[in-house]
Amino acid sequence: MKQLLPKMLMASMLLGLAACASTAPQSPRASAPADTAKKTTAAVPTMPAEDVTKYRPVFAAPKAVPAGTIVTAKTTVTPSNHVNAPMEQRLRDQAYTNEKVKYAQGYRILVYLGLERDQVMAIRRSIIERYPDETDYISFKSPVYRLYIGDYLTKLEAARGLAKLRGLAPKLELEATQVLLNKNP
Repeated sequence: MKQLLPKMLMASMLLGLAACASTAPQSPRASAPADTAKKTTAAVPTMPAEDVTKYRPVFAAPKAVPAGTIVTAKTTVTPSNHVNAPMEQRLRDQAYTNEKVKYAQGYRILVYLGLERDQVMAIRRSIIERYPDETDYISFKSPVYRLYIGDYLTKLEAARGLAKLRGLAPKLELEATQVLLNKNP
């Protein structure tokens, strides 16, 4: 066992030296770079094994237009705002389906996150007194109260709502969540 380890080390060192010896740096060449021009050779060019010219497409030459002739523009069809009956039916079906959608991905403002119910209710009252049109949501997961304000579909709307509420609560955050679309059923 004691002699096996030195033999393994010696073998790995020998292989490492052999690998390095084959990649020794070469002396710089004094010759000029290879010419990129095609050299002519006396050898006969090789032809393909099969003649493929019969498979190539052949196009007729375009007709020449005399110099004195004026080319007239093609008549164009003006688009109309006409919707045909099947398209009208699809639009009606989509509108009917969209009426049933109640929730969408949006944003709410997290106004309060804490343990005290009285503080949640005080902040809620102060916001509702100032902005009665904003909807509020209080959630309680023992022992934490959360107060959310608003249903905003875009982050820009939510940022505007956050700016309105800036002085009414100590800490405000935007949270992405599902929001209610139709507040008045």
